[in-house]
Amino acid sequence: MKRLLSLYGIAFFAFVYAPILLVVLFSFNANPINMMIWDGFTLDWYRLIFGMETSVTESSTYIDTTPQLYSAVRVSFTVALTTTAISTVFGTILALAVARYRFRLAGLYRALLMVPMIMPDIVLGIALLIFFITIGMNLSMGTIIIGHCTFLISYVFVTVSTRLAQLDLSVEEASADLGASPFQTFRKVTLPSIAPGVMGGGLLAFIISMDDLVITYFIAGTGNTTLPIHIWGMLRRGIKPEINAIATLLLLFSIAVAALGLYLRSRQK
Repeated sequence: MKRLLSLYGIAFFAFVYAPILLVVLFSFNANPINMMIWDGFTLDWYRLIFGMETSVTESSTYIDTTPQLYSAVRVSFTVALTTTAISTVFGTILALAVARYRFRLAGLYRALLMVPMIMPDIVLGIALLIFFITIGMNLSMGTIIIGHCTFLISYVFVTVSTRLAQLDLSVEEASADLGASPFQTFRKVTLPSIAPGVMGGGLLAFIISMDDLVITYFIAGTGNTTLPIHIWGMLRRGIKPEINAIATLLLLFSIAVAALGLYLRSRQK
């Protein structure tokens, strides 16, 4: 039984990580036509992304221009940072309100906050598109930010709520007994206690916003291409090694964000 479980664990991790490792491997493939045929090691695809000189001919690349790629990265970072800030603040406030105050239909309210998380992305994207068109709002970076906030607030709410459920209320009561005002109790007791949950929710919102394609595709409009949409446009013309290089850089970025979260959490402890 132990061997069977060990084999299952190995097979599971191989199934999950083998495709990712292949993406990383083929990002160094020198073959510009067929990425599945290994033609030697090269860093040209990474040089191409960063606008450096390469031996790649213009006809063999699917990156239209490096400025277009940089523009997509800039839009994605702007949207992700703005959305993360808004979602973290409002998600934390909602979690505190639901956890600290008793009101009618609290269970229904909590369930409604979960709906954006479980709703299919294509349904939410179409709904947001219809809503923006109905109110006469032009599709822009603003609509992307609003659209991302509609479901990322739920992720922050769940993360912070989990942390609040573990918080000892007697600590807050002791702070009040010692004469602290509600704001002082929140700033010096509650917020430091739930900081790991707030930080985790913010990092999760940032990663999801950077990665979102389906919802963004419906509400982006023209001139506001995010990085996932840019990559999707490249994929429609075939899978090339430079796409693998972009995916590898995104993977490294995600690992760096996760490592930063773990580091900050260890310092918080």
